[in-house]
Amino acid sequence: MRSRFVRVLTVLLTLTIALSGCAGRKAGDSSKIVVGIPQDLEDSLDPHKAVAAGTREVLFNVFEGLLKPDENGELIPAVAESYTVSDDGLTYTFTIRNGIKFHNGNRVTAEDVKYSIEKSAGMTGEESLIAAFSNIKEVSIVDKSTVAIILKERDVDFPAYLSAVSASIIPADNAMPDTTAIGTGPYKYVSRSPQENIVMTRFDSYWGEPAHIRDVEFKVEANSDAMLLALKGGTIDMCARLTTTQASQLTSNFVIHEGSMNLVQALYLNHASKPFDDIRVRQALCYAADKQEIIDIAFEGKGSPLGSSMFPAFGKYYIPELTDYYTPDISRARELLAEAGYPDGFDMTITVPSNYQPHVDTAQVLVEEFKKIGINASIQQVEWNTWLSDVYTNRKYEATVIGVDATQMTANAMLSRFYSKAEDNFTNYSNEEYDRLFEEAQATTDDEKRTELFKKMETLLAEDAANVYIQDMAEMVPISKNIEGYVFYPLYVQDIAKLYYTEDK
Repeated sequence: MRSRFVRVLTVLLTLTIALSGCAGRKAGDSSKIVVGIPQDLEDSLDPHKAVAAGTREVLFNVFEGLLKPDENGELIPAVAESYTVSDDGLTYTFTIRNGIKFHNGNRVTAEDVKYSIEKSAGMTGEESLIAAFSNIKEVSIVDKSTVAIILKERDVDFPAYLSAVSASIIPADNAMPDTTAIGTGPYKYVSRSPQENIVMTRFDSYWGEPAHIRDVEFKVEANSDAMLLALKGGTIDMCARLTTTQASQLTSNFVIHEGSMNLVQALYLNHASKPFDDIRVRQALCYAADKQEIIDIAFEGKGSPLGSSMFPAFGKYYIPELTDYYTPDISRARELLAEAGYPDGFDMTITVPSNYQPHVDTAQVLVEEFKKIGINASIQQVEWNTWLSDVYTNRKYEATVIGVDATQMTANAMLSRFYSKAEDNFTNYSNEEYDRLFEEAQATTDDEKRTELFKKMETLLAEDAANVYIQDMAEMVPISKNIEGYVFYPLYVQDIAKLYYTEDK
């Protein structure tokens, strides 16, 4: 047996969410922070049902898996204090942290862990959001503090999946996980007012370093202008992210933290909707889109251009040369449209969640760029829940601008969604060669071979003009100047437990 904790590559998507609550913080009250978020949580508080990145970024403060990521992309112990892996790589044996408690005061048991993993894996009849969990053969209780997870086939990325919010450990006896959020994280759930806020309070029996700030309100501000006004007015202390233009309007009362979102922003195309089933049309769009112009106009030059579904933080998997696979070429774009039977262009609709101003701004620039090749694109702004339902779940759309992250901090998570059989393949992308490469990558345990296959898949997505890839967006996080401790993670989370008021340190 060999013991280890795995360092994973930094990753992360695009989609966003957040919340907030009750009365605003009084001046000088360092026991509370109000965090503005652009969208409400999904209907359920059950972490195993968390689809949207914005939901996961809030619930990160409440729930934990057997392992959890730190700000460096390293997997660290959480509910499990250690684990071992069998020599054949098929059995992971976890030792539950001694004395760890749920927010209801009950101790975490082996039964809770077994139940949570089986529920997250869809073994209890519910849908699993982690495709890799279909590889779980059995979850068994070794003793009162030890649980073994047995895989059907070896998977070197498996520990990373156990750190996802959707793999959180919850009480087996919680009969209402959809409405009662009970986890092991540094904050415990207090209340929720739909479309208004979510309120949390510090969990004083937390196993790790306790949170500094006692109470947290995640306040929903779906309108970005209203978010900015709330910051200026002092009713919000922090915002998950603003555009560069908005951030520049804040006074010296705020510190702007700048990082990278670790996601792939793109014009995602529905391949089941004509004319986007024609590669020539998709390529024409790629030649018409000037990603640097988008970054310069909509983001004041901040952002990293991308050419496929991978971003720089993935290191060895990232292919920088793909960024220039399609350079702006209006003549070539017109030629391709004519070859596809659209010499005069066509009409199309870009559906964008209205609460994500950066994506709306991007769509507006694309509309102007597409006019140059005769394409009349209109923007349809929809509420977040409508986007989730119509675009992501039911795939009733033509094109959409959004950011996609890697929820399990693996390169595989970025590429698996283009497998034709993947449930999260919301673009309806289908390519037999891509499927073959994907299946081969899942079957190999050779890291060098796996890396090679991933790169071939990325290249194929670019060649196939699977989507109009744009950028890994810059992240602008404004925080009141008397609050410190903010750290960026290689995934979509807001770690409130690390924040503190300067007068309290």
